[in-house]
This record gives sequence, C-alpha cells and structure tokens, in this order.
Amino acid sequence: MVFDPLFAIRPQAYSAATWIYRHFLLGGHPRPGLRILMYHAIGTPIDGDVHCLYNMTFALFREQMYCLARQYADRLVSLGIPGSTEDSMRIALTFDDGYRDNWTVAAPLLVECGIPFTVFVTTGAVAGRKVGFLSPEELRKLAELPGATIGSHTVNHPRLTDCDEPGLKEELTSSKAFLEDLLGKEIDSISYPHGAVNRRVRDMAENAGYRIGATSRFDVNKCGRDPLLLCRTDIWANDDISVFERKLCGDWDWVRWRNLDPMIRRR
Repeated sequence: MVFDPLFAIRPQAYSAATWIYRHFLLGGHPRPGLRILMYHAIGTPIDGDVHCLYNMTFALFREQMYCLARQYADRLVSLGIPGSTEDSMRIALTFDDGYRDNWTVAAPLLVECGIPFTVFVTTGAVAGRKVGFLSPEELRKLAELPGATIGSHTVNHPRLTDCDEPGLKEELTSSKAFLEDLLGKEIDSISYPHGAVNRRVRDMAENAGYRIGATSRFDVNKCGRDPLLLCRTDIWANDDISVFERKLCGDWDWVRWRNLDPMIRRR
C-alpha cells in the first residue's frame, strides 16, 4: 500500500483536481487500455493504515462488484499483459497482501458475479499463520476457485528498492518457490510492496521468472506498457459508487503525476 497524507488532510483538493482533469483534459470519456483495480482488505483492520484507506466494508465492496458485473461484464479480464490494441477499456481486479477475508468474504461474491481476480500473497504471513491472513490450507482452496489467480507479494513485505542484492533475490525467489510448492502451479506475477520498484527491482523480478509486475502507480495501461511495471487504480475504503465509476473511466488518472513513472530510465 502507498499512504497518501495529502488525501486525508485535503480531500476537497482531490475532488477539485478530478473535476478539472475530467472537464478540461480528459473530456469525460473513458480512457481505453487495461485498468487494474487494487484492493486490500474487506473487513480486516490493517496495521499502519492510519488514514483507514485500505479496509473496505463488505457493503461497499458488494455495491462495486455488482456495478462491474452489471455494467462492465464484457470488459472483465484476468490480469495479464496489455494487448496490442487500445480501442476499449478492460478491467482486472487485484488484492494485495493476502488477507483471510479475500477468501471468506470477497471470493464468494466474486465467483457469484463471475469476476476474475488475482491475490498477491505475502508468503511470510501465510507460512507463519499470521492472524488475519490466509492459512496455507485456505490459500490452496482459494487458488482452486474459478477465476482466481495467485501471485507473489514477496516474503516479508519490504520496500524492495531498499534491499541489497542478496536480500532482494531472496524476497523474489523464495516467495515464488513457496507458492509454487504449496499450489503446484507456476507463479509468474508479483505486486511490489509499498509500490517500491525501480529498474533494478524490475530486472531482478524478470530474472527470477516473473512475467507480470504490478506497481502502485495510478494509471491505465496502454499498448506497449512494460508488463513488469503495470500501473493500477487504487480503490480506497471511502470510495462511494460515484467515485468508483469515475475512477473506472479515468477521471482520477491525474494522480499519476504525483509519482515518477518507473518505466522512465533515469540518468
């Protein structure tokens, strides 16, 4: 997760910026490309979530999923590499961390609605049976559900950009190996904890065998986007259905300008 104190202090500023972006830059039309939605917990308090942005109520989550199933059913896809065309919007759903409620609360609704989803798992929490997180047995069951995909979220959830080479390699490879041994299937996707990724981390992830990498940069993914540096749309716990639909259409994509794009090579 990426905490945003500006949003907690000045939500009016975010609303104003969104209105300006929509009416003067975006033109009110949905932006085509692969839009990856990022969720965390559905009903589980999160340590360190000081602004309460990442623990969504089930009622609000259900309203959003019914909206997707009703209005965007033909655009829902499993997480993958952006295609070669940009004539429409496609939507993929992801969860970070591996909270138990992803299995007990979110998954039944997603299966009911026919919505594919990916859960990025912090394997240290699973292996250690940390309270509030998936157990190994629950993760196996979750992985067998229709439309479910499991990805890595490293072992210990560090900022990978701060890791030295041995530590970085360990976080990338050990989490992948744990999941493959537990689930008996290849794991080729990763979400970078805290959104901390640069070219070094990206290249190490590729060397470890990952094909897809999810960042926390807020944007839609156009044709030619590096599949190991995919942008996502952060869905916050206080996003009502109106805000949710505006995020789907791209009205909030101005938030991308608050962070440098990891695809840009720096001298």
